[in-house]
Amino acid sequence: MMHTKSESDITSLAPSSPSRPVYYVQSPSRDSHDGDKSSSMQATPNYNSPMESPSHPSFGRHSRNSSSSRFSGIFRSSSGRKVSRKRNDKGWPECNVILEEGKYDDFDDEKGFTRRFQAMMALFSFVLLFTVFCLIIWGASRPYKAEVTVKSLAVNNIYIGEGSDSTGVPTKMLTVNGSLRMSIYNPATFFGVHVSSTPVNLIYSEIVVATGQLKKYFQPRKSHRTVSVNLEGTKVPLYGAGSSLVAVSNNGVEVPLTLQFEIRSRGEVVGKLVKTRHRRQISCPLVVDSTSTKPIKFKKNSCTYS
Repeated sequence: MMHTKSESDITSLAPSSPSRPVYYVQSPSRDSHDGDKSSSMQATPNYNSPMESPSHPSFGRHSRNSSSSRFSGIFRSSSGRKVSRKRNDKGWPECNVILEEGKYDDFDDEKGFTRRFQAMMALFSFVLLFTVFCLIIWGASRPYKAEVTVKSLAVNNIYIGEGSDSTGVPTKMLTVNGSLRMSIYNPATFFGVHVSSTPVNLIYSEIVVATGQLKKYFQPRKSHRTVSVNLEGTKVPLYGAGSSLVAVSNNGVEVPLTLQFEIRSRGEVVGKLVKTRHRRQISCPLVVDSTSTKPIKFKKNSCTYS
C-alpha cells in the first residue's frame, strides 16, 4: 500500500539547518614589516552549531589551542627562508642563548698573574736601584783611610841579664817596659770608623821582646785622637842573639829594636749593609839606650806607613 508523503513529513526529513559554505578571511601577514606585502590565507571551517563558533566562549581544549595559535607564527631567518620556531611547555618560542667565549676563571688567573709579575718587577727595580746606590756610596768612601802618626816611645825600664829558659837552657834575658803614643785621624766626612790594631810588637833580631794591644774604639768623622799602648816584655830569652848587644858603658847597653804593628779601621757607611775597611802597616826602627829615660820621638819620615 502506497502512502503519500505530506508536506510536513517532507519538511521534517529535510536537514534541520542548511550547511554553511566555507569562506576565507584575508588577514595581514606578520612579516609585513619586512617589506613582504603578500598575505597569508587562512581557511575558516564551517561550524555546524553556535557552540562551535569562535565567537562563543569556550574554556576547553579548543580555547587553549586557539589562544596558543595566536602566538604561533612564521619567522624568517637571515637568509629569507621561513623557519617555524619550537615552543616550550608554556607556549613561548624557544630562543638560542648566546654564550660568551672564554671563562671567567681564565680571566681571573691572567689578572692575578699580571699583578704578581708587576709586584716582582717593582721589587726587582727597588733592589737594583738600592744596590747601585750602595755601590756609589761604597766607591765614594774608599779614599777615606785612617791616618796614623807615631809620636813617641817612652821606655820606662830595660834590663839585660843572665838566666835560663823554661827548659833550663842558660841564655841572656831581656826585660822591657814602655808606652807608645800615636795620633789617629779620621778624614771621612759622612761616617765614623771603628779602630783596632794587631799586637804592637818591639822586635829584637826577629824575637818579640815586648808587646801590647790597642783597645778597640769608635772615632767620629773628621776627628783626631791620641791613643797610648803599653808595651811589656819580662825575661825574654835571647839565645844566640844576645851576643850582638853592644855595651855603652859598664852600667848600660844600646838595644836596636823595631816597632811593628797594623792599624785597622772599619767604617759603616749605610748601617751594616755598606762597610769600608782599611789596613795600615807601620814599621819604625829605633835604638833604646838603657841609661836614658827620655822618650824617643819619631819624626815624620822615621816610620814607614803602607
